[in-house]
Amino acid sequence: MNIREQIEEREALLLSPYAAKSRDAIRDVEEAPDPLRTAFQRDRDRIIHSKCFRRLKHKTQVYIAPGDHYRTRMTHTLEVGQIGRTVARALRLNEDLVEAIAMGHDVGHTPFGHVGEYALRDMVGHFNHNEQSLRMVEVLEKHGDHQGLNLTTAVRDGILGHTGAHIPVTLEGQIIRIVDRIAYLCHDFDDAQRAGMLTAEELPFEVREHFGMTPSSMITAMVEDMVRESLDRPAISMSADVEMTMNLFRQFMFKNVYLAPALIPDRKKASHVVKNLFTHFMEHPDDMEGCESGKEFYSTLDVVDYVAGLTDQYAIKLFKQYYIPNITL
Repeated sequence: MNIREQIEEREALLLSPYAAKSRDAIRDVEEAPDPLRTAFQRDRDRIIHSKCFRRLKHKTQVYIAPGDHYRTRMTHTLEVGQIGRTVARALRLNEDLVEAIAMGHDVGHTPFGHVGEYALRDMVGHFNHNEQSLRMVEVLEKHGDHQGLNLTTAVRDGILGHTGAHIPVTLEGQIIRIVDRIAYLCHDFDDAQRAGMLTAEELPFEVREHFGMTPSSMITAMVEDMVRESLDRPAISMSADVEMTMNLFRQFMFKNVYLAPALIPDRKKASHVVKNLFTHFMEHPDDMEGCESGKEFYSTLDVVDYVAGLTDQYAIKLFKQYYIPNITL
């Protein structure tokens, strides 16, 4: 029995009956098992070693190029993974599956975060970052000579279902669906305080009463509630009171941070950059670096894929190159 098989045996012995088991994982293209790593460990590793994951370090979470100490889309991803593993371990669910979904859930995000997502949606009518994340790992990235990472169905299902109408089949995917929201609310609140946009005293009374006034106490309160409500049960949930308080917290964050007047000027500029780059590449598709040169036909989807994959800095660089005169004074 090799090491992977020993891990799979321990999963069968120790994990909850509701946990996803690595030995049951399915891929579209069958592969020889790894002697050391389970299927979900391999998925996590493939995502972490992908180009789309590396680009997250230069993509906006909330604040566009704010400084060294603010979250990026990558640090958000890591925090989602950390919180998710805490919940999974407490519930005796599959930590490796949780981590793999967490690492991949936002790889389809555009430059400038949700601002870029909305800008592309304006241009093409339909664009959602969770669907683009799935497309990244299924189609756009490569594993060896093969197109797509050939991830397990459980990981891909969790990536798609971390937001939107689709609810993940596995409890591990359902964990990420909730802890993604926990992570961004708490760390975006932390960054908002750092930016001087608000103080803890401005939080709604119910939030301060149930969650406390620090990101740590907030995460703890919501995670402990998740564990209490979900332990040895076939679904992941929160108590009605805590879920209502989290939604109140979210409404507060939208009003005072995400849609705050102070952020609107930079958001408009970022949207302008994304929309103009889309227009440029629709008219001049051969300018898309790394795409097949001289291709007879580029679809709108080709341009969407290219623009969505850009980092903040590279998008700004390209915008300057194509739209700002090069004048020497």
